[in-house]
Amino acid sequence: MPEASAPQLTLQLQSELIPHGAARQQCVRAVGGDWRPVFVEFSSRDKEHGQYQISIEVLSQHAGMAARKWVCTFVILVPRLDATLTEIHRIFLSTHKNVRVMADDASIARVSAHGGDSLDIDVTARNAGIAHLDLNAPAGKVDLGFSTIAWDEDLIEIDMPVTGAVHPHASCAASLVNAAPEAGAQRQIRLFALDECVFGRFELIDPEAHALLTHYSPDGQDTNGLTRRLSGRHAVIRRAGAGFDIEDVSRYGILLDGVWPGKHKPTALRLGMRIELTASIKGVAVLQVTAIMPHGVILHRIDHGASAECYYVLAPDTHPGYPVKTFAAAPHAAVLPLLFHRDGGFWHLDQLTGKETALAPTVSLEKLSRVPRHSRFASDPYPEHWIIRTQGAPDGAASPAWARDAHTA
Repeated sequence: MPEASAPQLTLQLQSELIPHGAARQQCVRAVGGDWRPVFVEFSSRDKEHGQYQISIEVLSQHAGMAARKWVCTFVILVPRLDATLTEIHRIFLSTHKNVRVMADDASIARVSAHGGDSLDIDVTARNAGIAHLDLNAPAGKVDLGFSTIAWDEDLIEIDMPVTGAVHPHASCAASLVNAAPEAGAQRQIRLFALDECVFGRFELIDPEAHALLTHYSPDGQDTNGLTRRLSGRHAVIRRAGAGFDIEDVSRYGILLDGVWPGKHKPTALRLGMRIELTASIKGVAVLQVTAIMPHGVILHRIDHGASAECYYVLAPDTHPGYPVKTFAAAPHAAVLPLLFHRDGGFWHLDQLTGKETALAPTVSLEKLSRVPRHSRFASDPYPEHWIIRTQGAPDGAASPAWARDAHTA
């Protein structure tokens, strides 16, 4: 890796041979500058014989440094259950070597190469055989390696750093505010890009959570009453492998599709999952997972606050890729804009053209695809309470949790 890469790299792997189809690892640079090895477990148990791909993304992300990405795809051979090592070796070599020399039963194999075009040569000596190699390539290069049942491909950098690339409005929490929402639309689209996004009780002063929940009744929002049955830190959503988990960290519990998962037991989010806060009283705050994207999830309220707000929980500094892979989404989430977080701020991605637009309060949203009309970008996830929080708070009051945790993005 280049010297300018981050001191810690993130490896994201995908393969049918990896448990749950994906894995996430961290590769750390040692004090001497070398990289410590990372071991990934995979298994061919219950798999048919054949060739299986393992795709790897290496991400270099660090504060004050340009984000970089490399990709690598290699193939591994899964043999038949009754295959011998000799058969496995022969199948591998048949796809890679264009010269094979074998010495068996005390015979001698001599190979002499004097430059010229590149050759992949397989030399085998067994049963007291002798292999003699004369590789005379003064102007060339000789690579000597041992055979394996996996063959490698080079890492290819696909996300080159742009010198001086800085988001015009860095933020890890923001919102899209719709001044005149149409039927079925939300007035506030809350945006969060944090390693861990905490959902909890709304507090005007010194909130403990990032996403602040209140109870909505048929008469509207109620910041007291049943809202007090929400914990300050009620549930945490975080990235886990190729998806996202939710964890109950509250006093009052949560129900996932009507079942309590247990406290401090992360559970994978699924499309359509119903999240009830709390477990003891029905209807305090009810959310539903309406989209699971490669880089985040979207949640809608399905209680009396359905028209008030919905939530994007995004992995920080993570691009969904283009063309964007098809992802599962409910109809009311599929019509929302595709947003992501990179270079410390939020971006809009046009799925048809691939055009990326940095979001800031000064940017017009009128021509951006799927952005509701009459919308503006606000640098605060709760702009409707911003003046009260900043001007009405007593001296020395702590800042909101999303602002305190901004460094995690």
